[in-house]
Amino acid sequence: MNKKTGKGKKSDGGKTIARNKRARFDYHIEERIEAGLSLEGWEVKSLRESRVQFADSYVLLKDNEAFLFGCRIDPLPTASKHVTPDPLRTRRLLLHRREIDRITGLVERKGFTVVPTAMYWSHGKVKVEIGTARGKKAHDKRSDEKDRDWSRQKARIMKRG
Repeated sequence: MNKKTGKGKKSDGGKTIARNKRARFDYHIEERIEAGLSLEGWEVKSLRESRVQFADSYVLLKDNEAFLFGCRIDPLPTASKHVTPDPLRTRRLLLHRREIDRITGLVERKGFTVVPTAMYWSHGKVKVEIGTARGKKAHDKRSDEKDRDWSRQKARIMKRG
């Protein structure tokens, strides 16, 4: 037990920091890839406190590198004063060259978009799950919502017996 918070010991194996629910609503996610994230010390501390806004972020491929734009990581109020934190700075995604080349080919030739879908801890490191996706049309969104509503109703009916 932690004396200050009264909670048990934190384990960060596989713990989700943030999910981009908007990406699943706006896109058909075809393929998911795990990427590392280049962070500064204050950002890691803020992520441990889940001080991140992830919904409006996107991935840009430029000069054989991948970058995460629009992800807001708010600094802690107790952050060091000798570092000036920039909550919206561009963060580099750590991927192998083959993965970047394959994703670039999908984006340029087949018209896919690359969107971040989740941010989580993996063995003490921050990972971002990115997905290659195609945009949904309005009728696709409506049919997905109908399917979700129907599956919820089915679950309720089955639970009641």
